[in-house]
Amino acid sequence: MSFYESVQHYFDKAAAHTGLQAGLLEKINVCNAVYKMYFPVKFGKEVKVIEAYRVQHSHHRSPTKGGIRFSNHVNQEEVMALATLMTYKCAIVNVPFGGAKGGVKITPWQYTPGQLEKITRRYTTELIRRKFIGPAIDVPAPDYGTGPREMAWIYDTYRTFHGEDIDAAGVVTGKPVTQSGIRGRTEATGRGVYYGIREACNHEKDMKKLGLSKGIAGKTMVIQGLGNVGSYSGTISQEEGDAKIVGVVEFEGAIYKESGIDINELLKFRKETGSILNFPGAKNFSQEDRNKGLEFECDILVPAALENQITAENASRIKAKIIAEAANGPITAPAEKILLEAGKLIIPDVYLNAGGVTVSYFEWLKNLSHMRFGRMEKRFQQNQFNAVLRQVEEMTGKTVSIRDRNIIARGADEVDLVRSGLEETMITAYNEVRDTKKRKKKIEDLRTAAFVTALLKIADDYNAMGIFP
Repeated sequence: MSFYESVQHYFDKAAAHTGLQAGLLEKINVCNAVYKMYFPVKFGKEVKVIEAYRVQHSHHRSPTKGGIRFSNHVNQEEVMALATLMTYKCAIVNVPFGGAKGGVKITPWQYTPGQLEKITRRYTTELIRRKFIGPAIDVPAPDYGTGPREMAWIYDTYRTFHGEDIDAAGVVTGKPVTQSGIRGRTEATGRGVYYGIREACNHEKDMKKLGLSKGIAGKTMVIQGLGNVGSYSGTISQEEGDAKIVGVVEFEGAIYKESGIDINELLKFRKETGSILNFPGAKNFSQEDRNKGLEFECDILVPAALENQITAENASRIKAKIIAEAANGPITAPAEKILLEAGKLIIPDVYLNAGGVTVSYFEWLKNLSHMRFGRMEKRFQQNQFNAVLRQVEEMTGKTVSIRDRNIIARGADEVDLVRSGLEETMITAYNEVRDTKKRKKKIEDLRTAAFVTALLKIADDYNAMGIFP
Protein backbone atom coordinates (compact mmCIF):
# COMPACT_ATOMS: atom_id res chain seq x y z
CA MET A 1 0.00 0.00 0.00
CA SER A 2 1.46 3.36 -1.05
CA PHE A 3 1.59 6.40 1.23
CA TYR A 4 -1.34 8.00 -0.63
CA GLU A 5 -3.34 4.77 -0.45
CA SER A 6 -2.68 4.65 3.31
CA VAL A 7 -4.08 8.16 3.70
CA GLN A 8 -7.15 7.18 1.67
CA HIS A 9 -7.55 4.08 3.83
CA TYR A 10 -7.54 6.21 6.98
CA PHE A 11 -10.05 8.62 5.40
CA ASP A 12 -12.43 5.78 4.49
CA LYS A 13 -12.10 4.26 7.94
CA ALA A 14 -12.96 7.59 9.61
CA ALA A 15 -15.69 8.57 7.13
CA ALA A 16 -17.81 5.61 8.26
CA HIS A 17 -18.06 7.20 11.73
CA THR A 18 -19.06 10.72 10.62
CA GLY A 19 -22.60 10.31 9.28
CA LEU A 20 -21.78 12.81 6.52
CA GLN A 21 -23.36 12.49 3.07
CA ALA A 22 -21.30 10.91 0.27
CA GLY A 23 -21.04 14.07 -1.83
CA LEU A 24 -19.64 16.12 1.04
CA LEU A 25 -17.14 13.39 1.91
CA GLU A 26 -15.98 13.25 -1.70
CA LYS A 27 -15.52 17.02 -1.75
CA ILE A 28 -13.43 16.87 1.42
CA ASN A 29 -11.36 13.95 0.12
CA VAL A 30 -10.28 15.07 -3.36
CA CYS A 31 -7.32 17.36 -4.10
CA ASN A 32 -8.71 20.61 -5.49
CA ALA A 33 -5.68 21.53 -7.59
CA VAL A 34 -2.58 19.62 -8.68
CA TYR A 35 0.14 21.52 -10.52
CA LYS A 36 2.97 19.48 -12.03
CA MET A 37 5.75 21.44 -13.69
CA TYR A 38 9.04 21.02 -15.50
CA PHE A 39 11.34 24.02 -15.62
CA PRO A 40 14.87 24.56 -16.94
CA VAL A 41 17.71 25.84 -14.78
CA LYS A 42 21.09 26.79 -16.24
CA PHE A 43 24.28 25.89 -14.36
CA GLY A 44 27.18 27.34 -16.31
CA LYS A 45 26.89 25.85 -19.79
CA GLU A 46 24.64 22.99 -18.64
CA VAL A 47 20.83 23.19 -18.63
CA LYS A 48 19.01 20.88 -16.25
CA VAL A 49 15.23 20.28 -16.37
CA ILE A 50 13.70 20.02 -12.90
CA GLU A 51 10.46 18.18 -12.06
CA ALA A 52 8.35 19.82 -9.34
CA TYR A 53 4.85 19.93 -7.84
CA ARG A 54 2.45 22.06 -5.82
CA VAL A 55 -0.81 20.54 -4.62
CA GLN A 56 -3.64 22.48 -2.99
CA HIS A 57 -5.88 19.92 -1.36
CA SER A 58 -8.67 22.00 0.16
CA HIS A 59 -9.94 25.58 -0.05
CA HIS A 60 -12.52 25.33 2.75
CA ARG A 61 -10.21 27.83 4.49
CA SER A 62 -7.85 30.29 2.83
CA PRO A 63 -4.96 30.51 2.34
CA THR A 64 -3.77 26.95 1.85
CA LYS A 65 -0.65 25.96 3.79
CA GLY A 66 2.05 23.33 3.48
CA GLY A 67 5.76 22.72 3.25
CA ILE A 68 8.06 22.31 0.27
CA ARG A 69 10.37 19.30 0.26
CA PHE A 70 13.49 18.81 -1.84
CA SER A 71 13.97 15.08 -2.37
CA ASN A 72 14.78 12.70 -5.18
CA HIS A 73 11.86 10.55 -3.97
CA VAL A 74 9.26 13.28 -4.64
CA ASN A 75 6.34 12.16 -6.82
CA GLN A 76 2.79 13.34 -7.42
CA GLU A 77 1.12 10.78 -5.16
CA GLU A 78 3.43 11.60 -2.25
CA VAL A 79 2.76 15.34 -2.55
CA MET A 80 -0.99 14.70 -2.81
CA ALA A 81 -0.87 12.55 0.32
CA LEU A 82 1.06 15.18 2.26
CA ALA A 83 -1.28 17.97 1.11
CA THR A 84 -4.27 15.90 2.20
CA LEU A 85 -2.75 15.31 5.63
CA MET A 86 -2.08 19.05 5.94
CA THR A 87 -5.79 19.80 5.55
CA TYR A 88 -6.70 17.42 8.35
CA LYS A 89 -3.73 18.49 10.48
CA CYS A 90 -4.76 22.16 10.37
CA ALA A 91 -8.35 21.28 11.26
CA ILE A 92 -7.29 19.09 14.19
CA VAL A 93 -5.19 21.84 15.81
CA ASN A 94 -7.70 24.58 14.91
CA VAL A 95 -5.41 26.46 12.51
CA PRO A 96 -7.55 28.22 9.85
CA PHE A 97 -5.74 27.05 6.71
CA GLY A 98 -6.55 24.64 3.91
CA GLY A 99 -3.94 21.98 3.19
CA ALA A 100 -1.23 22.15 0.53
CA LYS A 101 2.21 20.71 -0.18
CA GLY A 102 5.07 21.22 -2.60
CA GLY A 103 7.92 19.07 -3.84
CA VAL A 104 11.00 19.50 -6.02
CA LYS A 105 12.52 16.27 -7.32
CA ILE A 106 16.21 16.79 -6.58
CA THR A 107 18.83 15.43 -4.20
CA PRO A 108 19.73 18.72 -2.47
CA TRP A 109 23.23 17.77 -1.25
CA GLN A 110 24.29 17.16 -4.85
CA TYR A 111 23.93 20.88 -5.58
CA THR A 112 25.91 23.91 -4.41
CA PRO A 113 24.10 26.65 -2.42
CA GLY A 114 24.17 28.83 -5.54
CA GLN A 115 22.53 26.11 -7.62
CA LEU A 116 19.90 25.48 -4.94
CA GLU A 117 19.11 29.18 -4.91
CA LYS A 118 18.56 29.14 -8.67
CA ILE A 119 16.24 26.13 -8.40
CA THR A 120 14.28 27.63 -5.49
CA ARG A 121 13.81 31.00 -7.17
CA ARG A 122 12.79 29.37 -10.47
CA TYR A 123 10.28 27.14 -8.69
CA THR A 124 8.86 30.19 -6.88
CA THR A 125 8.58 32.07 -10.18
CA GLU A 126 6.53 29.21 -11.64
CA LEU A 127 4.17 29.35 -8.67
CA ILE A 128 3.83 33.15 -8.92
CA ARG A 129 3.01 32.97 -12.64
CA ARG A 130 0.22 30.47 -12.00
CA LYS A 131 -1.05 32.39 -8.93
CA PHE A 132 -0.23 29.39 -6.77
CA ILE A 133 1.45 31.44 -4.04
CA GLY A 134 0.62 34.53 -1.99
CA PRO A 135 -0.17 35.59 1.60
CA ALA A 136 -3.91 35.10 0.92
CA ILE A 137 -3.55 32.26 -1.64
CA ASP A 138 -1.02 29.61 -0.63
CA VAL A 139 1.72 29.94 2.00
CA PRO A 140 4.62 27.44 1.82
CA ALA A 141 6.96 26.45 4.66
CA PRO A 142 10.07 24.27 5.15
CA ASP A 143 9.91 20.50 4.88
CA TYR A 144 12.40 17.68 4.28
CA GLY A 145 15.46 19.09 2.49
CA THR A 146 14.57 22.77 2.95
CA GLY A 147 14.92 25.33 5.73
CA PRO A 148 15.01 29.04 6.59
CA ARG A 149 17.49 29.76 3.79
CA GLU A 150 15.17 28.46 1.07
CA MET A 151 12.21 30.28 2.64
CA ALA A 152 14.19 33.54 2.54
CA TRP A 153 14.83 33.00 -1.19
CA ILE A 154 11.10 32.42 -1.77
CA TYR A 155 10.21 35.58 0.16
CA ASP A 156 12.73 37.67 -1.76
CA THR A 157 11.57 36.31 -5.12
CA TYR A 158 7.93 37.06 -4.30
CA ARG A 159 8.84 40.64 -3.29
CA THR A 160 10.59 41.10 -6.63
CA PHE A 161 7.30 40.37 -8.42
CA HIS A 162 4.99 42.00 -5.85
CA GLY A 163 6.89 44.93 -4.37
CA GLU A 164 3.59 46.74 -3.75
CA ASP A 165 2.22 43.99 -1.46
CA ILE A 166 2.45 45.35 2.09
CA ASP A 167 1.82 41.84 3.45
CA ALA A 168 4.50 40.19 1.28
CA ALA A 169 6.28 38.74 4.34
CA GLY A 170 3.26 36.49 4.88
CA VAL A 171 3.90 34.67 1.59
CA VAL A 172 6.03 32.00 3.30
CA THR A 173 6.78 30.90 6.86
CA GLY A 174 9.84 29.37 8.48
CA LYS A 175 11.90 32.39 7.44
CA PRO A 176 15.00 33.51 9.38
CA VAL A 177 14.06 35.67 12.37
CA THR A 178 15.99 38.56 10.82
CA GLN A 179 13.76 38.37 7.73
CA SER A 180 10.31 38.55 9.34
CA GLY A 181 10.50 35.07 10.82
CA ILE A 182 9.41 34.18 14.36
CA ARG A 183 11.35 32.98 17.36
CA GLY A 184 10.58 29.37 18.23
CA ARG A 185 9.79 28.22 14.66
CA THR A 186 12.91 26.06 14.22
CA GLU A 187 12.11 23.93 17.27
CA ALA A 188 8.32 24.03 16.77
CA THR A 189 7.63 20.56 15.36
CA GLY A 190 9.88 18.82 17.87
CA ARG A 191 8.47 20.85 20.76
CA GLY A 192 4.94 20.03 19.60
CA VAL A 193 5.89 16.33 19.60
CA TYR A 194 7.03 16.67 23.20
CA TYR A 195 3.82 18.44 24.28
CA GLY A 196 1.72 15.78 22.53
CA ILE A 197 3.56 12.85 24.13
CA ARG A 198 3.47 14.53 27.53
CA GLU A 199 -0.28 15.12 27.31
CA ALA A 200 -0.91 11.51 26.27
CA CYS A 201 1.15 10.30 29.24
CA ASN A 202 -0.76 12.56 31.62
CA HIS A 203 -3.97 10.53 31.21
CA GLU A 204 -3.66 8.01 34.03
CA LYS A 205 -6.37 5.63 32.78
CA ASP A 206 -4.75 5.39 29.34
CA MET A 207 -1.33 4.71 30.86
CA LYS A 208 -2.76 2.09 33.20
CA LYS A 209 -4.07 0.13 30.19
CA LEU A 210 -0.51 0.04 28.87
CA GLY A 211 0.95 -0.99 32.20
CA LEU A 212 2.68 2.37 32.59
CA SER A 213 2.61 5.05 35.28
CA LYS A 214 1.24 8.55 34.69
CA GLY A 215 3.60 11.19 33.31
CA ILE A 216 6.48 11.28 30.86
CA ALA A 217 9.22 11.53 33.51
CA GLY A 218 11.38 8.41 33.69
CA LYS A 219 9.87 6.75 30.63
CA THR A 220 12.38 5.22 28.23
CA MET A 221 12.43 6.53 24.66
CA VAL A 222 13.96 5.53 21.32
CA ILE A 223 14.24 8.10 18.53
CA GLN A 224 14.58 7.26 14.84
CA GLY A 225 16.08 10.19 12.96
CA LEU A 226 18.20 13.01 14.40
CA GLY A 227 17.14 15.70 11.98
CA ASN A 228 15.39 18.87 13.09
CA VAL A 229 12.29 17.10 14.47
CA GLY A 230 14.02 14.14 16.08
CA SER A 231 16.77 16.16 17.74
CA TYR A 232 14.40 18.74 19.24
CA SER A 233 11.92 16.04 20.30
CA GLY A 234 14.75 14.27 22.09
CA THR A 235 16.42 17.25 23.74
CA ILE A 236 13.16 18.81 24.96
CA SER A 237 11.76 15.46 26.20
CA GLN A 238 15.03 14.93 28.07
CA GLU A 239 15.49 18.44 29.50
CA GLU A 240 11.89 19.46 30.23
CA GLY A 241 10.14 16.10 30.55
CA ASP A 242 12.91 14.08 32.22
CA ALA A 243 12.41 11.24 29.72
CA LYS A 244 15.27 8.74 29.37
CA ILE A 245 16.62 8.33 25.83
CA VAL A 246 17.98 4.79 25.52
CA GLY A 247 18.27 4.38 21.74
CA VAL A 248 18.85 6.41 18.58
CA VAL A 249 18.54 5.24 14.97
CA GLU A 250 20.20 7.12 12.12
CA PHE A 251 21.23 6.51 8.51
CA GLU A 252 24.68 5.21 9.48
CA GLY A 253 23.40 2.79 12.11
CA ALA A 254 21.83 2.64 15.58
CA ILE A 255 23.02 2.81 19.18
CA TYR A 256 21.54 1.56 22.45
CA LYS A 257 22.52 2.54 25.98
CA GLU A 258 20.37 1.25 28.83
CA SER A 259 21.63 3.85 31.30
CA GLY A 260 20.56 6.67 28.97
CA ILE A 261 21.96 8.82 26.15
CA ASP A 262 22.48 12.55 26.58
CA ILE A 263 21.11 13.82 23.25
CA ASN A 264 23.07 17.09 23.42
CA GLU A 265 26.30 15.15 23.91
CA LEU A 266 25.34 12.77 21.07
CA LEU A 267 24.68 15.68 18.71
CA LYS A 268 28.10 17.14 19.53
CA PHE A 269 29.71 13.71 19.07
CA ARG A 270 28.05 13.22 15.68
CA LYS A 271 29.12 16.70 14.54
CA GLU A 272 32.73 15.92 15.46
CA THR A 273 32.89 12.35 14.09
CA GLY A 274 30.21 12.35 11.39
CA SER A 275 28.42 9.39 12.99
CA ILE A 276 26.43 8.33 16.06
CA LEU A 277 28.32 5.03 16.10
CA ASN A 278 30.93 4.46 18.82
CA PHE A 279 29.26 6.92 21.19
CA PRO A 280 30.84 6.26 24.61
CA GLY A 281 29.11 3.45 26.52
CA ALA A 282 26.58 2.64 23.78
CA LYS A 283 26.15 -0.62 21.86
CA ASN A 284 26.52 -0.25 18.07
CA PHE A 285 24.27 -1.62 15.34
CA SER A 286 25.58 -1.39 11.77
CA GLN A 287 23.91 0.40 8.88
CA GLU A 288 22.55 -2.92 7.63
CA ASP A 289 21.02 -3.62 11.07
CA ARG A 290 19.93 -0.07 11.89
CA ASN A 291 16.20 -0.84 11.63
CA LYS A 292 16.61 -3.18 14.59
CA GLY A 293 16.68 0.08 16.53
CA LEU A 294 12.91 0.32 16.01
CA GLU A 295 12.65 -2.93 17.95
CA PHE A 296 14.65 -1.78 21.00
CA GLU A 297 13.08 -2.28 24.43
CA CYS A 298 11.48 1.02 25.45
CA ASP A 299 8.26 2.71 26.58
CA ILE A 300 8.05 5.27 23.76
CA LEU A 301 9.22 4.93 20.15
CA VAL A 302 9.49 8.18 18.18
CA PRO A 303 9.86 7.59 14.40
CA ALA A 304 11.05 11.00 13.19
CA ALA A 305 12.46 10.12 9.76
CA LEU A 306 10.48 9.25 6.61
CA GLU A 307 7.27 7.38 5.81
CA ASN A 308 6.76 3.58 5.77
CA GLN A 309 9.33 2.71 8.44
CA ILE A 310 7.11 0.32 10.41
CA THR A 311 5.55 -2.24 8.10
CA ALA A 312 3.68 -5.53 8.34
CA GLU A 313 7.11 -7.22 8.26
CA ASN A 314 8.51 -5.65 11.46
CA ALA A 315 5.39 -4.45 13.35
CA SER A 316 5.06 -7.59 15.46
CA ARG A 317 8.61 -7.06 16.79
CA ILE A 318 8.00 -3.50 18.04
CA LYS A 319 8.35 -3.56 21.83
CA ALA A 320 7.43 0.05 22.60
CA LYS A 321 4.04 0.56 24.20
CA ILE A 322 3.61 4.06 22.76
CA ILE A 323 4.51 4.91 19.15
CA ALA A 324 4.63 8.67 18.65
CA GLU A 325 4.58 9.52 14.94
CA ALA A 326 6.86 12.55 14.66
CA ALA A 327 7.37 11.87 10.92
CA ASN A 328 4.66 11.80 8.27
CA GLY A 329 3.30 8.30 7.66
CA PRO A 330 5.98 6.22 9.42
CA ILE A 331 3.50 3.36 10.02
CA THR A 332 1.81 1.62 7.10
CA ALA A 333 -1.90 0.76 7.34
CA PRO A 334 -1.30 -3.04 7.62
CA ALA A 335 1.33 -2.42 10.31
CA GLU A 336 -1.06 -0.23 12.28
CA LYS A 337 -3.57 -3.08 12.45
CA ILE A 338 -0.92 -5.36 13.95
CA LEU A 339 0.19 -2.73 16.47
CA LEU A 340 -3.35 -1.93 17.60
CA GLU A 341 -4.16 -5.62 18.03
CA ALA A 342 -1.07 -5.85 20.24
CA GLY A 343 -2.52 -3.10 22.46
CA LYS A 344 -0.11 -0.31 21.48
CA LEU A 345 -1.03 3.38 21.76
CA ILE A 346 -0.30 5.20 18.50
CA ILE A 347 -0.18 9.00 18.70
CA PRO A 348 -0.86 9.83 15.03
CA ASP A 349 1.24 12.08 12.81
CA VAL A 350 -1.81 14.02 11.66
CA TYR A 351 -1.93 15.45 15.17
CA LEU A 352 1.51 14.99 16.70
CA ASN A 353 3.72 16.80 14.18
CA ALA A 354 1.37 19.78 13.81
CA GLY A 355 3.66 22.00 15.89
CA GLY A 356 5.33 23.30 12.73
CA VAL A 357 2.14 24.51 11.08
CA THR A 358 0.88 25.92 14.39
CA VAL A 359 3.90 28.17 14.83
CA SER A 360 3.84 28.93 11.10
CA TYR A 361 0.34 30.25 11.74
CA PHE A 362 1.73 32.48 14.49
CA GLU A 363 4.43 33.71 12.07
CA TRP A 364 1.83 34.45 9.39
CA LEU A 365 -0.24 36.43 11.93
CA LYS A 366 2.89 38.34 12.95
CA ASN A 367 3.62 39.18 9.32
CA LEU A 368 0.07 40.42 8.70
CA SER A 369 0.03 42.50 11.91
CA HIS A 370 3.53 43.89 11.19
CA MET A 371 4.45 43.63 14.87
CA ARG A 372 6.54 41.34 17.04
CA PHE A 373 4.64 39.32 19.65
CA GLY A 374 5.21 40.72 23.14
CA ARG A 375 6.12 44.21 21.97
CA MET A 376 3.05 45.87 23.52
CA GLU A 377 2.55 43.77 26.64
CA LYS A 378 6.02 42.73 27.87
CA ARG A 379 6.90 45.89 29.84
CA PHE A 380 3.32 46.25 31.12
CA GLN A 381 3.46 42.72 32.53
CA GLN A 382 6.88 43.38 34.05
CA ASN A 383 5.72 46.60 35.73
CA GLN A 384 2.60 44.90 37.09
CA PHE A 385 4.63 42.00 38.53
CA ASN A 386 7.08 44.47 40.11
CA ALA A 387 4.19 46.35 41.69
CA VAL A 388 2.89 43.11 43.24
CA LEU A 389 6.37 42.28 44.57
CA ARG A 390 6.67 45.75 46.16
CA GLN A 391 3.35 45.18 47.91
CA VAL A 392 4.55 41.79 49.15
CA GLU A 393 7.76 43.39 50.45
CA GLU A 394 5.81 46.09 52.28
CA MET A 395 3.40 43.57 53.82
CA THR A 396 6.06 41.05 54.90
CA GLY A 397 8.98 43.34 55.63
CA LYS A 398 11.19 41.03 53.57
CA THR A 399 13.14 42.02 50.48
CA VAL A 400 12.98 39.98 47.28
CA SER A 401 16.48 39.45 45.87
CA ILE A 402 17.42 40.93 42.50
CA ARG A 403 17.86 37.40 41.11
CA ASP A 404 14.37 36.29 42.24
CA ARG A 405 12.87 39.59 41.09
CA ASN A 406 14.31 39.12 37.60
CA ILE A 407 12.76 35.63 37.42
CA ILE A 408 9.35 36.46 38.91
CA ALA A 409 8.77 39.86 37.31
CA ARG A 410 9.96 39.05 33.81
CA GLY A 411 7.51 39.94 31.02
CA ALA A 412 6.89 37.45 28.21
CA ASP A 413 9.20 37.57 25.17
CA GLU A 414 8.09 36.44 21.72
CA VAL A 415 9.48 32.94 22.17
CA ASP A 416 7.66 32.59 25.52
CA LEU A 417 4.35 33.49 23.89
CA VAL A 418 5.01 31.17 20.94
CA ARG A 419 5.78 28.24 23.24
CA SER A 420 2.75 29.01 25.38
CA GLY A 421 0.48 29.17 22.33
CA LEU A 422 1.90 25.92 20.98
CA GLU A 423 1.48 24.16 24.31
CA GLU A 424 -2.15 25.30 24.57
CA THR A 425 -2.81 24.20 20.98
CA MET A 426 -1.36 20.70 21.40
CA ILE A 427 -3.07 20.06 24.75
CA THR A 428 -6.46 21.27 23.51
CA ALA A 429 -6.23 19.31 20.26
CA TYR A 430 -5.20 16.06 21.98
CA ASN A 431 -8.15 16.24 24.33
CA GLU A 432 -10.56 17.02 21.48
CA VAL A 433 -9.34 13.91 19.66
CA ARG A 434 -9.49 11.81 22.82
CA ASP A 435 -13.03 13.06 23.53
CA THR A 436 -14.09 12.07 19.99
CA LYS A 437 -12.76 8.56 20.65
CA LYS A 438 -14.67 8.36 23.94
CA ARG A 439 -17.88 9.77 22.45
CA LYS A 440 -17.94 7.47 19.43
CA LYS A 441 -17.73 4.06 21.07
CA LYS A 442 -16.89 2.15 17.89
CA ILE A 443 -13.67 4.09 17.33
CA GLU A 444 -10.76 2.12 18.76
CA ASP A 445 -7.73 4.26 17.94
CA LEU A 446 -6.57 7.88 18.09
CA ARG A 447 -5.83 8.16 14.36
CA THR A 448 -9.41 7.39 13.38
CA ALA A 449 -10.62 9.75 16.10
CA ALA A 450 -8.30 12.48 14.78
CA PHE A 451 -9.54 12.03 11.21
CA VAL A 452 -13.18 12.08 12.38
CA THR A 453 -12.50 15.27 14.35
CA ALA A 454 -10.99 16.89 11.26
CA LEU A 455 -13.72 15.74 8.85
CA LEU A 456 -16.51 17.08 11.06
CA LYS A 457 -14.81 20.48 11.38
CA ILE A 458 -14.23 20.76 7.63
CA ALA A 459 -17.82 19.66 6.97
CA ASP A 460 -19.05 22.46 9.24
CA ASP A 461 -17.12 24.96 7.10
CA TYR A 462 -18.64 23.67 3.87
CA ASN A 463 -22.11 23.58 5.43
CA ALA A 464 -21.66 27.20 6.55
CA MET A 465 -21.02 28.10 2.91
CA GLY A 466 -24.40 26.62 2.00
CA ILE A 467 -22.82 24.20 -0.49
CA PHE A 468 -24.14 21.10 1.25
CA PRO A 469 -27.38 21.96 3.07
